[in-house]
Amino acid sequence: MLSETPAGLYCEAGGFHVDPWGPVPRALITHAHGDHARAGSASYLCADPCAPLLARRFGSATVESMPYGQRITLGQTSVSFHPAGHVLGSAQIRIEGPGGVWVISGDYKRAADPTCAPFEVVPCDTFITESTFALPIYRWDLTEQVVSEMMEWWAGNRDRGFTSIVFCYTIGKAQRLLAELARVTDQPVLAHGMMVPMIDVYRDAGVRMLPTQTLVERARGTSLAGELVLAPPSARGTPWMRRLGDISDALVSGLMRVRGVRRQRAYDRGFVLSDHADWPSLLSTIRESGASRVLATHGHAEPLARYLRERGLESGVIRTAWEDEGGADDYE
Repeated sequence: MLSETPAGLYCEAGGFHVDPWGPVPRALITHAHGDHARAGSASYLCADPCAPLLARRFGSATVESMPYGQRITLGQTSVSFHPAGHVLGSAQIRIEGPGGVWVISGDYKRAADPTCAPFEVVPCDTFITESTFALPIYRWDLTEQVVSEMMEWWAGNRDRGFTSIVFCYTIGKAQRLLAELARVTDQPVLAHGMMVPMIDVYRDAGVRMLPTQTLVERARGTSLAGELVLAPPSARGTPWMRRLGDISDALVSGLMRVRGVRRQRAYDRGFVLSDHADWPSLLSTIRESGASRVLATHGHAEPLARYLRERGLESGVIRTAWEDEGGADDYE
């Protein structure tokens, strides 16, 4: 029911693309990350909580939205959006039509997250699953443990007179950290200016997070020793960092599960907190979907498809414009 085209996945029966890589007449969007939502399409359809994020990213683009679970008829298909648990407004897209019931997961996670609706299992015939961390090495610790480790690191840096800077991604990860930290402290956090618009969208959606300030709200010459600062990875090594003084830096990413990656990227600390499903969660989700066919995409797709085939499940790979972890990494 879905075919691969130069612009991405296309549903001919419904007359729409899903997460297209370039401009198309009608785009259905799983979530607002830039590797799934690209500018230039004539119209967009997404889940209700995703719409303000797309509006921030695309300005005057035509963005329509609908509640989770509500069905709409598009051509010969019935389409609905269901929570994916990845970031605010993230959705799985259920498509029912001549080719049966297909579910496109987008990106998803099964861990609890106070900033977005929890993942919903959607039974289907064909399940298109992400595979960003589809290797047995990727198994996540409890979020509470990671937050406790971050608090200890922050306190240790404060005792040394260092500024703690945490690099994390602008949509989803920054807000999740601010929400999780709000459970254990009320101390304000500094945020890079690039993060502010999306933090504001989450606040407008009613997500409780720590209060934030930007550097421009602090008088020049003010010591930032002991502060916690959130910034996107692209800010690392830029002149913006000169005001931070002596720093200890960290990256928050599922990639930090691999020690070699942390050493290669030369961070002082790595915190393993991902907005994607780990290996056990991928396998349990596939099983719970009841799908007789699974197509893997976006990450370690071939190893996952091979693993499933060896266990008797029909499986294959959908190629994307983001063939390796590098493509997914900016939104991990």
